[in-house]
Amino acid sequence: MRSILYAAAAALALSLAPAFGVAQDEPPAPGQSAPGQSAPARSAPAVAAATLAARPPGPSALTAPNPAAPGARLSPGQPMPPLELEAFVDGLMKDAMAREHIAGAAVSIVQNGQMVFNKGYGFAGLAPRRAVDPDRTLFRIGSISKTFTWIAVMKEVEAGRMRLNQPVNLYLPEKVQVRDQGYDQPVRVANLMDHSAGFEDRALGQLFERNYDRVRPLDLYLRQERPRRVHAPGAVASYSNYGAALAGEAVTYTSGRPFERLIEDEILLPLGMAHTTFREAHGVRRGLPGPMPAALVPDIADGYRWTPVGFERRDYEFIGQIAPAGAASSTAGDMARYMLMQLGDGQYGGATVYGALAARAFREPLRKTPTGINGWAHGFMVSDLSGGHRGYGHGGATQSFMSNMVIAPDLGLGVFIATNTDTGRPLVERLPDQLVQYFYAAPQVFPRSGSPDLARRRSDFAGYFLSTRRAYSGLEGFLTQLHGGLRADVTRDGRLVTDDGDQTHTWVPEGRLDDARFIATQGAGRIAFDMADGRATALRTASGTQLFERAPVWKQPAALGLLAGLTAAAALATLGGVAVRNRREFRENQIQSRASLVQNIQAVLWLLALALFGLWTSKTDDIALVMYRWPGALLVIASASALVAACLTVITLLALPAISRGGRRVDSWTHLRKVYFSVTVLIYAAFSVVLALWGALSPWSG
Repeated sequence: MRSILYAAAAALALSLAPAFGVAQDEPPAPGQSAPGQSAPARSAPAVAAATLAARPPGPSALTAPNPAAPGARLSPGQPMPPLELEAFVDGLMKDAMAREHIAGAAVSIVQNGQMVFNKGYGFAGLAPRRAVDPDRTLFRIGSISKTFTWIAVMKEVEAGRMRLNQPVNLYLPEKVQVRDQGYDQPVRVANLMDHSAGFEDRALGQLFERNYDRVRPLDLYLRQERPRRVHAPGAVASYSNYGAALAGEAVTYTSGRPFERLIEDEILLPLGMAHTTFREAHGVRRGLPGPMPAALVPDIADGYRWTPVGFERRDYEFIGQIAPAGAASSTAGDMARYMLMQLGDGQYGGATVYGALAARAFREPLRKTPTGINGWAHGFMVSDLSGGHRGYGHGGATQSFMSNMVIAPDLGLGVFIATNTDTGRPLVERLPDQLVQYFYAAPQVFPRSGSPDLARRRSDFAGYFLSTRRAYSGLEGFLTQLHGGLRADVTRDGRLVTDDGDQTHTWVPEGRLDDARFIATQGAGRIAFDMADGRATALRTASGTQLFERAPVWKQPAALGLLAGLTAAAALATLGGVAVRNRREFRENQIQSRASLVQNIQAVLWLLALALFGLWTSKTDDIALVMYRWPGALLVIASASALVAACLTVITLLALPAISRGGRRVDSWTHLRKVYFSVTVLIYAAFSVVLALWGALSPWSG
């Protein structure tokens, strides 16, 4: 799930050596292993003797091998050798977990109708130590939960109770129906599946809860956290947890069953996924879904945050208030069954979860996008893999758990990986493609060379681009605008560089530069630009979860930072002037005296606001605490101080003509002081306007 969280909180975020904190330096308990070492779980050879029951090949199963790409180890029809597969995954996982500080992980891989790999690594818990068991340890799988929701939607479509091209309001209780908010076109079911409903994306203070008493029923959550509509339906694909939750409420309404029970009856029980649930670990509370089965609770993996002194255990995350978007927990073994069902076009082990209509839908993107950009196959993400292969699936992220599921039908392959540490995003994102690249893609010469044409057209592509996946008002809007951008630039040797504040990537043109499609200098990642009159107006990432629009100067953090610096300097100079001003400079008329007092108050308020915001920022290294304590006293007081200072700016602006005229020379400010006062007023005014446009002057609205 990706924004400031990613989240953002997001998410949007998302190779390693044994360097762990003090608490992890003790020797492993008997029968357990250190982080980065495989747990006592079934490895590939063992799995071969206990694979899941194979099904008869369906339309997606490969029945005849295609020729291997020149230089590739295997052709698409050839299975990966079990021992070589285990050696490859073990090496990658152990190295990554040590270097990237990941406490525990699990991986399952299926191919050609059977599970070929299922293994746990590291620890599900550190106090006491519990090794990851791929068949028992439950990981939160975040937004992979949405794929269950989309399957439920397509089952309702196949049953004739729902139609994709109809307004979703037809399938929702009146209290949670989507309001017009000035838009003529209704939000349709298909808009939820390709994330083009046009909702802003809010998360702070409500997407995750650590206190179960704050968890609300789904319908109440949808009413109370209703987001603004900021785009016309279908115009922009911008990831929405709220949209997925609406879809979950719709299938609940049309099927007549609570969401958790619906998923259990229609997907989990038929597939034998006994260790997968949308229910959470809590007591019984009237009006809310029942708790997770007691037998599963001891197997829940703890979530961790990596700090300079080691792993820090985080509180259990309650996501039940928006369950269809991200509340599921599962094991690697159960997810293998789930992937085999998808590769079987909805069938597995004699059970039929969905029919041919849904099977086709989950391979057909709803949106027409440039090559390599996800077009949302009815809720499933579409990705280009190495060697020209195509993947379908979904990524998942909570505050502590990172996961990814990719199936490649032309390879008969499915890969699932989950970690229980906030640093796990890069690993889960790269593992599926690394696997395909190693076995089924020809070796590539990296890095790819730059383009002289791109270097000459630097100004057409360089700039600051702001994400559409953000809040558009209030304090959350202010913060997501501050952290939700991406800067693009071009190097002298013709490589495009993008920097989102967390990661930097380099790209080169793929094909003609006028096509504005780029491929990573290393790997198969892609981005594309929207162009107008030869200039980039927006940037699309491969995930398709958001559009980065070219931002005007006033929407850029650099401009805000410059105005903040000028405001702080002017405020300090104002207060310093009171102390060092000579006797003659104290001569002033009544209007100037009052204006001076107002400006002194402003100076104190601006400095207070900036100091409090800086103090709040210093306490935001753990995004989970930002989520749970949002917005917090420091940020509210900072915003209120800035609001009062901005209101006082109106007074000084109105007084400016009278200040400039002054009075007789003997009882009026000097010319220099008038100029300083005027410049300070203009600085404060500019800062106030930009803060208001960013949403920072609304302490009442988180």
